[in-house]
Amino acid sequence: MKWQLRSVTTVSHVTLSGMTTWPEVATSPPPIPRQPSAEEGEADLIAAARAGDALAAHQLGRHYARRGDRAAARHWWERAAGAGNVDSAFNLGMWHEKHGTLDEAISWYELAAGTGDAEAAANLATLLLEQKGDAPGARQWYETAATAGSRRAARRLALLCEDAGELGRARDWHRRAALDGDLSAAHDLGFLGYAAGEEGDARHWWEYAARGGHAEAAYHLGLLLHALRDPESAEVLYRLASRHEHPGAASQLGAIALARRDLRSARAWFERAARAGRVEDQRMTGFVCVELEDAPAASHWFGRAAASGDAESAYNFGLLLIAEHADLNGGEHWFRQAATAGHYRAALELGTLLSVTGKAAEAEQWLSAPASSCWDRPTEPELAARAELAVAASGRRCGTTLTVPELTEILGTWDLLTRRLREPLDPVTWLTEKSGLHASAVEHLGSVRATLIRPGTAPWPTPTEIERVLATARELRRRLGLS
Repeated sequence: MKWQLRSVTTVSHVTLSGMTTWPEVATSPPPIPRQPSAEEGEADLIAAARAGDALAAHQLGRHYARRGDRAAARHWWERAAGAGNVDSAFNLGMWHEKHGTLDEAISWYELAAGTGDAEAAANLATLLLEQKGDAPGARQWYETAATAGSRRAARRLALLCEDAGELGRARDWHRRAALDGDLSAAHDLGFLGYAAGEEGDARHWWEYAARGGHAEAAYHLGLLLHALRDPESAEVLYRLASRHEHPGAASQLGAIALARRDLRSARAWFERAARAGRVEDQRMTGFVCVELEDAPAASHWFGRAAASGDAESAYNFGLLLIAEHADLNGGEHWFRQAATAGHYRAALELGTLLSVTGKAAEAEQWLSAPASSCWDRPTEPELAARAELAVAASGRRCGTTLTVPELTEILGTWDLLTRRLREPLDPVTWLTEKSGLHASAVEHLGSVRATLIRPGTAPWPTPTEIERVLATARELRRRLGLS
């Protein structure tokens, strides 16, 4: 929370015992407070405050707060609040919250919020939620603040409604905050629309936020346009997001440049994403550097990704160490890392290397390793975009934990197996007959694929469902000779 003490908004001389009759807080901009600095001015304020002038007591509190005299500031704010000054009650709430006396902070915030003060109600709600774990109480005060016009409260209330599964109310409050200029709320509205299958609504809100400079909204709108087979418009959005150093946008622009065989541009974009710690882009930078015949740079990027546990990078790093430096020990180390992680080609290379170096018994173990079922085929960009959107949408608000590679494999497998089918053949029936798998397993694969392609038709799949469906996809590829 940003600690900003209040000056003056409105003054009432009603005592605390009559606080239910306090007037509403003025909505006009606060006037510039008097700035007591001379001894005579301070003396006049003290005299007025002691005579019961709430405004003078409030200004004295600010005066002493600026001088660093906390005890005096608190004393005069308490006198001002006791005489009915809302801003002093608010400042006392902030003072106690900052100094860890939360129960006192709650009391003062409640006092100010009870007059209809939106900012006090929002601060009170945040304190109750984040420090006391009182979600019902927080929700009540967020609603009070949001109804009074607090954009911050409207967004927080929308998120609480999402957590409670009240998506209709969540969208209403997000919309109110978004129309008041909250770009994060507009971004959230885009996701709620996408998850409901309302792609036009998602596009509208992501564009609204992107125009305001929200990088994530620009990126997700780019993914949506890519999924809708409009790569030119998607590229414009990726470039917009990249101005804010968005690593995902840099990665997408690298892939676009690579598809055009513009290797230098591809390297520049992938390196921007790789420097942000994205392992997959470190690997892609390594591949592009190999194409550009820059072996030292390729080794650097493959080595960084391999050190993070990426099996494909470890395999390629091993190849480079042997080819460029005749480093058999280094090659063996990284082949072993990759093979242990299930990389089939690394297992074969390791077995061959061990045979050459006289370790025949161990070599045979690796050479006889079963073929890997990992997905290493290129996937259509629109399918990869759908996978990433599904992961982002389903993972919001502590949702399901899905991964882009797994969803990409599911979508890519279905596309690979069914792309040659012609109407009116039913893909499920055809795949069941060709593979001999049980129809229910193939139907489950098809239904999960449909949810990823057309959100809103069913709930997002769970990690357990994804595990089962991946097993079906891999078995289908094996039985149909496409592993």
